[in-house]
Amino acid sequence: MLIKEKVNQAKNLLKEFNVDCWITFVRESQINGDPTLAFLVTADVTWHSAFIITKDEKAIAIVGRYDKQTVEDTGAYDEVISFVEGIKDPFLKLMKEINPRQIALNFSEGSEIADGITHGMFLTMKDFLKDIGIDDRIISAQKIVSALRERKTTTEIQNIKAAIKHTEEIFTLVSRFIKPGKTEKEIAAFMTDEVKKRNLEFAWEPTVCPAVFTGPETAEAHYSPTDKKVERGHVLNMDFGVKVNGYCSDLQRTFYVLEENENAAPADVQKGFDTIVESIERSKQAMKPDMVAKDIDAIARNVVVENGYEEFPHGLGHQVGRFSHDGTALLGPPWEKYAQKPFQLLEEGMVFTIEPRLNVENRGIATIEEMVVVTKTGADWLSTPQKELILIK
Repeated sequence: MLIKEKVNQAKNLLKEFNVDCWITFVRESQINGDPTLAFLVTADVTWHSAFIITKDEKAIAIVGRYDKQTVEDTGAYDEVISFVEGIKDPFLKLMKEINPRQIALNFSEGSEIADGITHGMFLTMKDFLKDIGIDDRIISAQKIVSALRERKTTTEIQNIKAAIKHTEEIFTLVSRFIKPGKTEKEIAAFMTDEVKKRNLEFAWEPTVCPAVFTGPETAEAHYSPTDKKVERGHVLNMDFGVKVNGYCSDLQRTFYVLEENENAAPADVQKGFDTIVESIERSKQAMKPDMVAKDIDAIARNVVVENGYEEFPHGLGHQVGRFSHDGTALLGPPWEKYAQKPFQLLEEGMVFTIEPRLNVENRGIATIEEMVVVTKTGADWLSTPQKELILIK
């Protein structure tokens, strides 16, 4: 189902971008897999393989003999051509028939999701095409691949919603487990056990999923849980996600551990949390197709700074799909490390996180990470937004 959805989507994208031919060229994909391959076939391929989609709505695969049946079983291809000795002859025969003006190939200088071809495979393809005099027609497939990954289909959104549902349920369960004296490792282990009970996969490497940070002076992000114990008067935050049918969730939640004489969070903690909620809400309200990604980041960043906090040292939000970080467009500032990603336009069907953060002095990091999908006129919540601190007695 999903493969057919994405291949059909790709055919329309070639027409939209007026590109004659898109080729995903791979070999031994278990070792050197292209990020796009999961949209084109249900299993790894072994020998040189070419997945070719054309503007006139043809989808053709050229694969080794023993991979042919797997590709045919997807039902997505008009023709599956197999070879024994080598791919070159059947490939060049097909390219002569197509005679494309442009050949969009799976490489990119600016986006890791569109840069799946190895240098050796690029040289191989160029040599093949040189034999028939069309090697000068190669262009990057970045626009096609980016749109294919970013514009989520109905099936993809359903999978992401299912992953979010599990994640939110596990956050609810762990909120009853957290107590003063529990360690970050113990909290993470509780969540890990729940993931295993549900036969789920983690959205990213389990050494840092879930990531648990309690109190001040932590690594703040992208670090394994430690033996540090939960203490009263501290903020605790967690970053966590799971994968359902190959699609990820990525959420963060913030907790406050009450002092023995407290019934509510103190003013400094509440202000920090409320600032995060406001920055998320205001940036989400501004999201719609054709907005520049960096402008959404600026809205949230300004809310944080205007409330007296340092700006967060990362982008506001990334796309989510088959990976927890997935997509070319990024809700981020125009910093060198983000290249052209913050200058991309938002499009309907893109799924983003929104995740500002700030430091509450001597308490810990206040942060929330929500997930939204861009619609025709704005953006809709995919996650259930955290509007109140989760209080731990």
